[in-house]
Amino acid sequence: MKITSVDIIKLNWPGLEKWWHPVCVRINTEDGQFGYGEAGVAYGTGYQGTIGVLHELAHRVIGHDALNINAINRDFYEHTFWAKGGGVIFYSAVSAIDIALWDLKGKHFDVPVYQLLGGQVNHHIRAYASHLEYGWGPFSRYVTKPRDFERLAERAVNQGYAGVKIDPLPQLKHTAYMEHEEILDSKQLATINQRVKAVRSGIGSQRDLITDCHAKLGYLAAKQLSLAMKDQNILYLEEPFDPRMTSEFQKLAREQSIPLATGERLTTALSFQPLIENHAISVAQPDLGNCGGFSGLINIANLAKIHQVKLQLHVCGGPIATAAALQYEAADQNCIYHEEHEINLKEANYHSGKYHYQPEQGFYPIPDRPGIGQELTDKALAMADIVTIK
Repeated sequence: MKITSVDIIKLNWPGLEKWWHPVCVRINTEDGQFGYGEAGVAYGTGYQGTIGVLHELAHRVIGHDALNINAINRDFYEHTFWAKGGGVIFYSAVSAIDIALWDLKGKHFDVPVYQLLGGQVNHHIRAYASHLEYGWGPFSRYVTKPRDFERLAERAVNQGYAGVKIDPLPQLKHTAYMEHEEILDSKQLATINQRVKAVRSGIGSQRDLITDCHAKLGYLAAKQLSLAMKDQNILYLEEPFDPRMTSEFQKLAREQSIPLATGERLTTALSFQPLIENHAISVAQPDLGNCGGFSGLINIANLAKIHQVKLQLHVCGGPIATAAALQYEAADQNCIYHEEHEINLKEANYHSGKYHYQPEQGFYPIPDRPGIGQELTDKALAMADIVTIK
């Protein structure tokens, strides 16, 4: 199944948030089949760099057998120089290509990707409502008042979600996205505590509460935060600080009781190895669009499993990213949740996918179409910026 061309796709769907810029690939073969993948850089700075790397990697895969995924990944690792040492921008491009190759392989054999991964163990997976602070609805709107946090938490519960996640830090200093803090003052801690308590009140005692710091804290501030939340039964604390700070993760894990999680900014199993082997985290959160795709995720997942670390894929992307994550989650019992990010509620985002996948009473059914079970719509493609490499 010879690869004949690669389409690099920057989506431009009307109504997309200004900061939202999904990057996808479509790999085409000589027999007319195609597979989709998505890079994990739909937000933040760097997507144009990913597009540039995709241009170069696409030239390397032309003429290869699309079914021989290991050979393609081996070529990337051994012959591109920058694959060794990691780097999210480089690996987001690798990941998009890898996902597309697995999609192609599933379509070739007329099976969902989860069958290629060993078979289905989860027929549905519970989802948590991720980032209520953005408004948890069709339009993004930061909330800051405890009563609004409680109201949105109640909304998620009524929709059937078994858990919710918030970042309690934004607008502590009148800015939408908090700057780095080495220490939290009493007023900040009181505000955080009120928000977390409000969410706990909204969801009750029988549902899970996850808090995320987006790596905005120093060690002392993270310890202050964890101690302030110690009575709220937090399932885990995500990204208190830079994920490369293994010793600080270890220390924080020892000095307080809330389990720690991280992973969306990390790439290969080598990036996760220090955190997992040193018991610095309880939950690994790789993003399929950054960690090397399915091929990279398999290695991370195996490492996590043998060290009794749970897996919760980071999912904050377009319909291709969501569908790919569901395929892996179907095949691995170590996956504890699917992240239903608030961006997936936005019509401008989910309408770029041919199939509309959403949780049903808080649980995601697993798509059983061949491959990852998702494609971009003709309308989305017509409005996208597309460069074809042949």
